[in-house]
Amino acid sequence: MLLTLPQVLFIILTVAAVVAVVFLVQLFVQLRKTAAEAEKTMVEVRALTRNLGDLEMTVKRRVDEAGDALKIAGKAAAGLSEASLRLTSKWLPKPARYLPMILPVARFLLKNYSKKNDKEKAHVE
Repeated sequence: MLLTLPQVLFIILTVAAVVAVVFLVQLFVQLRKTAAEAEKTMVEVRALTRNLGDLEMTVKRRVDEAGDALKIAGKAAAGLSEASLRLTSKWLPKPARYLPMILPVARFLLKNYSKKNDKEKAHVE
């Protein structure tokens, strides 16, 4: 039995339609799975975004606290600088001219005192 041209074309088109339908069904199943995974991922992203927002607020608060501490430290350093300037400008200029003579004598006396203490400790032991 021979098939006519319209019958052969009908069979070819039917097979092509079946293959196309199977392909589309597989594609839609895969799209459904991908959509479900995307939905799960979006839930995780929302949770992470919330956590990131909390972390950002915490970091901002800590940075503000650190900024306040730095301001206080800066004020303390400025006060210390001013106090040391007053100290050096009012009290130290007159005695400072004797420092080149006093420092070598003090170093010599300290060295002798430490040697004497070392000898006494070694003698006692």
